[in-house]
Amino acid sequence: MTFNLKHKRPSFPFKSPMKKINLDNNSQGLSKEALLAKRKRDKAAAMTTDRKKKKAENQRIGQSSDKDIHHVNGELGNTEKISVHANRGNRGKGTTNEG
Repeated sequence: MTFNLKHKRPSFPFKSPMKKINLDNNSQGLSKEALLAKRKRDKAAAMTTDRKKKKAENQRIGQSSDKDIHHVNGELGNTEKISVHANRGNRGKGTTNEG
């Protein structure tokens, strides 16, 4: 068996310097620079120790398709399941004065 070593492929994981930015899911209409900055901030927030613990707790509890899990007052161990309908409507108060 003969190998052609002229065209050696790069070792993986390989990040292309020409990687395109995925502008899908940009419902806020952000510029390319602002979108990248937001994604970087969101990733950093999601990877904090507190968020990792909350995600692990939610996975232990189990998510169903008709309920959302909320950490009451942002505390670990203090969760409640709310129906998707109530969650979208600010628990019956509506979203007009939400803020």
